Amino acid sequence: MGFIYLAGAIISEVFGSSMLKLTATIKSKLPIIGIITGYATSFYLLSLALLSIPLSFSYAVWSGLGTVLTAIVGFTLFKEKVNVQTVVGIFLLIIGIILMRI
Repeated sequence: MGFIYLAGAIISEVFGSSMLKLTATIKSKLPIIGIITGYATSFYLLSLALLSIPLSFSYAVWSGLGTVLTAIVGFTLFKEKVNVQTVVGIFLLIIGIILMRI
């Protein structure tokens, strides 16, 4: 069950982070509500995941995969540039997470 909570925490964090970008373009309160909701949900689910998954691994996965998925959202939805350094960094994050689990 801990990994389900962790997955939910990651998705909520990516949602909240993506809403940060929208605050610059949308002049309403909806992105701010999305940020608050996304991060509050993310921290709550992360705290539930920590009941069964070690802190070091949970936080590494939460922050690492959150970074990777937020970058992918940036590339796809916000048309941000993809460069070699970014792709290498994403692969290094994924490799680091895999190495922590082995």
